[in-house]
Amino acid sequence: MGNADLRDLAAIETTPFTQLEGSVVAVDAHNWLYRYLTTTVKWTSSDVYTTASGEEVANLVGTVQGLPKFFEHDLTPVFVFDGAVADLKSDEVARRREQRESYEADLADARERDDPVAVARLESRTQRLTDTIVETTRELLELLDVPVVDAPAEGEAQCAQMAHRGTVDYAGTEDYDALLFGSPQTLRQLTSSGDPELMDLSATLATHDLSHEQFVDVAILCGTDFNEGITGVGPKTAVSLVSEHGDIYSVLEHRTETIPHVDRIRSLFLDPAVVDVTPETEIRPDVAAARSFVVDTWGVEAAEVAHGFERIEASTVQTGLDRFT
Repeated sequence: MGNADLRDLAAIETTPFTQLEGSVVAVDAHNWLYRYLTTTVKWTSSDVYTTASGEEVANLVGTVQGLPKFFEHDLTPVFVFDGAVADLKSDEVARRREQRESYEADLADARERDDPVAVARLESRTQRLTDTIVETTRELLELLDVPVVDAPAEGEAQCAQMAHRGTVDYAGTEDYDALLFGSPQTLRQLTSSGDPELMDLSATLATHDLSHEQFVDVAILCGTDFNEGITGVGPKTAVSLVSEHGDIYSVLEHRTETIPHVDRIRSLFLDPAVVDVTPETEIRPDVAAARSFVVDTWGVEAAEVAHGFERIEASTVQTGLDRFT
């Protein structure tokens, strides 16, 4: 289901950080990283985020700049990394790859034209999470003693289920699919300036008088990462159809269209592959080791991360934040 479709249905409101203090947030690491990657690349000169050997290190700059937002608001982040991609998602992965390759061709043209505005825009769009980016981010998080969880499949599913099971207070992702995976409360805009958005599952379901299962059926009718929807059926129509017929099976009985693998798609959302884990949330960051890793090991200019490390150090020794030392 497209993000715009789900946003049209979701109950979302801005929530002050003051109401979130002391909370633990399961962060969709790939989603969070991608946001910082694109903004770091877009607004930072290339020699800052690329080493002399050509390795991209924008993730290290972005991570150091982004983590203080959690600590300064007394939030404990738990970073959840994606596992295996579901086979039903292969078409969506292929579509995204084709789109990125198209952007890469446009980027080459922009560089040939010497168009700096287009180059900056397209560089951000062609970013991808390489093995090096994921591995170096994980190592930096470990040095800063930030909890890391490996999801067996979708990272946002793991975040959602951790929130559902109460091992964390919130899921943190820009992906509206967190609703479908059952996250009771999801924080969005964690990489933006200002307060985050809070997406509430119970309020969403109450607004449309749907059960969670019915809401998943609405999404499948519109289309998800795992399936194409029914042509001409948008979110409002899907809600009406499911409300009238009760579930997606009854809806399809009254239509000529079919949706292959409906049972499997429903199961991916209603019973996702996750691990049962309770993360350790007492954080004791080794800022000196983390700084050395970023600056000395990976060659990031010290000035680019100095303020971020200063904020991390200051916010994790504040009196009253008894989780931090």
